Amino acid sequence: MLRVRSIKVNYGAIRALKGVSFHVKEGEIVTLIGANGAGKSTILNTVSGLLRPVSGEILLKDSPIHKLSPAQIVKLGVSQTPEGRQVFSTLSVRDNLILGAYPRRKQSDKSEIRKDVEEVEKLFPILKERNKQAAGTLSGGEQQMLAIARSLMARPKILLLDEPTMGVAPIMVAEILRTVKKLRDGGMTVVLIEQNAHAALSVADRGYVLETGRVVLDGTVEELLENKEVKRAYLGKGYQEVWE
Repeated sequence: MLRVRSIKVNYGAIRALKGVSFHVKEGEIVTLIGANGAGKSTILNTVSGLLRPVSGEILLKDSPIHKLSPAQIVKLGVSQTPEGRQVFSTLSVRDNLILGAYPRRKQSDKSEIRKDVEEVEKLFPILKERNKQAAGTLSGGEQQMLAIARSLMARPKILLLDEPTMGVAPIMVAEILRTVKKLRDGGMTVVLIEQNAHAALSVADRGYVLETGRVVLDGTVEELLENKEVKRAYLGKGYQEVWE
């Protein structure tokens, strides 16, 4: 569904991505794991059009998207939930969700958008309970749920999740990851960026390990869990699924 081929991205004179390639099949969760500065968020920002590669290409269902604007890419079915959540803190939960449907404003009537709000509130019931509350007063985990739900309001075909467990209490981490799996089981394709390899490998189907702007390893989750270098660098001795 998504194919990234040899992309190179610069921040001024610094080469942030050094020929990264990976692919994502329809209906799977693929995770990109690595330390801070490995290039994970840069990859997502490039896929969503916020950054331009200096070379390489990005294909969505065999059509190139790397020269399109972020708005065009969203309309093609790619939604990104940014690192740090970035909710509209002074607006209500409900208004944040409605803003997520902004790219569809000319194609959808108000009843369709209301129906989609109801669907994401079923996915995250706490958002229905807090729908009139200012988004900035939610807990970190609740804001993360809101950010994901807002991304879903665009009706994406592929969801890009950037560090969804960062700064979230363990009980909320488990709930968010269960929901990510539920989305995949419902047919959503997901690219999951995580520094928390324990969390990422608990839900993903396949993964890629990044170091300093390069993919250094890839495989199924089972293969990565058995890899000595992955265990040493990212998992430690106490690996177990985060909801156990």
